Amino acid sequence: MATNVAGRVAIGDDAPPADVVSLDIAAPAQRLWELVSDIRNMPRWSPETYRTRWIGGATGPVVGARFRGYNRWHAIRWSTVVEIEAADPAREFTFTVISFGKRRTKWSYLFQSTAAGTTVTETRTPYSTDFIRGSFQRFFMRGHVEGFRAGMLTTLRRLKAAAEAA
Repeated sequence: MATNVAGRVAIGDDAPPADVVSLDIAAPAQRLWELVSDIRNMPRWSPETYRTRWIGGATGPVVGARFRGYNRWHAIRWSTVVEIEAADPAREFTFTVISFGKRRTKWSYLFQSTAAGTTVTETRTPYSTDFIRGSFQRFFMRGHVEGFRAGMLTTLRRLKAAAEAA
């Protein structure tokens, strides 16, 4: 259930994803999970992320590990702290953006084996937006939120090209 208090939107953990994109890839789920969960690859897949690095002593995809993601959209650049919430090989890789000490957006990659390979599903679930971030997006990043599905599809298409070329 969503609530709006003083310009902030808060969505419970049980909220459905706002965006869902799936793509069939002719590769094993384990291989795809390895490609996605190696956060150093994220700039290869994402049209928005241009750099990532582990922080806080983290060195790999385990629950609780954190990394910093560096993003850009047109001329605007920002970085985020991200915490891994699920790292289940060949099944799920989920991380959540943390801002001002709060969980803001959850990103998940789900891997479902099929006869021809794997269906990979990427989801985006917003939990909350603080007033400053929401205002900035409204005034300076018009179209950003509306473009998430297209960016997610680009991410999966790039993953597919790399996995099927190997």
